Amino acid sequence: MSKRILVAVDGSEEATEALRFAADEWPDAELTALHVINPADSATGANGGFPGASDQWYASAKQRGERLLSEAAEAVDRGVETRLEVGRPTKTILGVAGGETPVGEDDAPGEPFDHVVLASRGRTGLSRVLLGSVAEGVVRRVEVPVTVVR
Repeated sequence: MSKRILVAVDGSEEATEALRFAADEWPDAELTALHVINPADSATGANGGFPGASDQWYASAKQRGERLLSEAAEAVDRGVETRLEVGRPTKTILGVAGGETPVGEDDAPGEPFDHVVLASRGRTGLSRVLLGSVAEGVVRRVEVPVTVVR
């Protein structure tokens, strides 16, 4: 049975390196690149209170996410499945990793992944406290092996 690896992709060079690492480390594994659209980001946009702003924001965020996934997948010399989800990043990565988050609204829960790979940007001090750490949250709570690429 082939190993299934989930790689979180946020558009950073570190995340692309994490995907390259996973592709090199597990050449026979099935790779899935996951990008999470965080709804909390919509409140920081310039269109915050205008009617239709959330629809515009979501369309833009979805387009950006699809572009980031495409670029990340093109950075490795092999097939990579891509997946775009909406939610809080840590919780969503944990749900997808455990097979709890369905692929589509009408789908049953998916298969759990065998391993999670993600990047750490190495934030320290106040920025880490204020921004939190998706990598730390995943490492502390995921139920499968995890590799943090730095």
